[in-house]
Amino acid sequence: MTSSKPSKQRKILFNAPYHLRRKMLTAMVSEEITKEYGIKRIEVKKGDTVKVMRGDNIGFEGKVAQVNTKTGRIAIEGLTRKKTDGTPVYIWIHASKVMITKLDLSDNKRKASIERKVKQVSK
Repeated sequence: MTSSKPSKQRKILFNAPYHLRRKMLTAMVSEEITKEYGIKRIEVKKGDTVKVMRGDNIGFEGKVAQVNTKTGRIAIEGLTRKKTDGTPVYIWIHASKVMITKLDLSDNKRKASIERKVKQVSK
């Protein structure tokens, strides 16, 4: 059983290995995807189209450009700010604050993962 102490919860997150951090990068999917594939959430991947649901950039929709497993945040194409010298930098958004509107299904392992999840739910 994991501790309910916040400091221990943070320690678990900060010291987690990358294969477990990847699992923490999940986001809910849109209703259309839920109806089509029968899943409610999935890991965010580069190439997915997402919509920001919380924060200052609420409603912004774009393609995922980068995924950072260390911080648990994603960069979205077009969602940038300018540095003082004028160069644009990504605004990093936490994966739990977005909704996936379009899946990137070019990876066969991801297709298999979705099918596996559907089988588990239907049992």
